[in-house]
Amino acid sequence: ISKNGQTREHALLAFTLGVKQLIVGVNKMDSTEPPYGESRYEEIKKEVSSYIKKIGYNPSSVAFVPISGWHGDNMLEASEKMPWFKGWTVERKEGKVEGKCLIDALDAILPPQRPTDKPLRLPLQDVYKIGGIGTVPVGRVETGILKPGIFYCFFFICIFCSIFSSLGMVVNFAPVNLTTEVKSVEMHHEALS
Repeated sequence: ISKNGQTREHALLAFTLGVKQLIVGVNKMDSTEPPYGESRYEEIKKEVSSYIKKIGYNPSSVAFVPISGWHGDNMLEASEKMPWFKGWTVERKEGKVEGKCLIDALDAILPPQRPTDKPLRLPLQDVYKIGGIGTVPVGRVETGILKPGIFYCFFFICIFCSIFSSLGMVVNFAPVNLTTEVKSVEMHHEALS
């Protein structure tokens, strides 16, 4: 892989952001010499394994899948053009998982455990002022759970709000849906003591 390439950048960024599970799709297998060649796949797998190990991933817990996105090989079902590929294997503490193609690897990803037992932490990404609606704080729930009927305080902008569960109101409970939408918010601008 290139020293300044996207593969290195994306792997490092994923690890830095806390991504625990990784799938490596070795694309453009139709463009290798010879086409769909095992030697090129093994070369890339070895090089990428070495790099992801340096940044903190365990290569045995990463699915490596040779694919051709252009032709759809090994995307949804095993490709006849790569009979040498017997499938991928991932070893993790929950057990060993195996598959033949990219969709199998995607299906094998475990949903991340969200820290719902911790206090609510919702860093605000932005605050919009929308005519007819009012001030709309936007953020992502990192820990805890938003619940109707509980009083919340958004610090640094001194906005207090309560979320009400009433007829016609939609509350998507986070972190299940990652983004929380509240359509009924009561706000009070008060000074913090």
